[in-house]
Amino acid sequence: MLKEFKKFALRGNMIDLAVGVIIGGAFNGIVTSLVNDIIMPILSIFTGSLDFSNWFIAVDGKFYKNIQAAQAANVATINYGVFITGVLNFLIMAFVIFIMVRQMNKLREKNAPVAEPTTKKCPHCLSEINIKATKCPYCTSDVE
Repeated sequence: MLKEFKKFALRGNMIDLAVGVIIGGAFNGIVTSLVNDIIMPILSIFTGSLDFSNWFIAVDGKFYKNIQAAQAANVATINYGVFITGVLNFLIMAFVIFIMVRQMNKLREKNAPVAEPTTKKCPHCLSEINIKATKCPYCTSDVE
């Protein structure tokens, strides 16, 4: 069982996945800071300097000045402002990852060598034959 686990853990795809998760965690911190510290303050200008993190609904139906006041009163809250911030985080992260993958695919396409074909189809029997063949080895027809 230990040998099986070692083989599984050291497989190339598993290491790539681990590196991706670690980089993704660090990237998440950057995107969260971008949304909370740059984008949300800019959006607050257009929404009348409102703080999205204080948008909530108290489940008991009473009005509280902020989330901390509701939590101090032991009232459950629906924090839809925090949810909006989370959705923005996701959308920005998804967009940045899309751009990165798109650029990587473009680089891969430019650097991919174009392989010359080594086979062709016989026009009579449609078998795969060597590109240099003048006679089909399957049907013995002459091939151009």
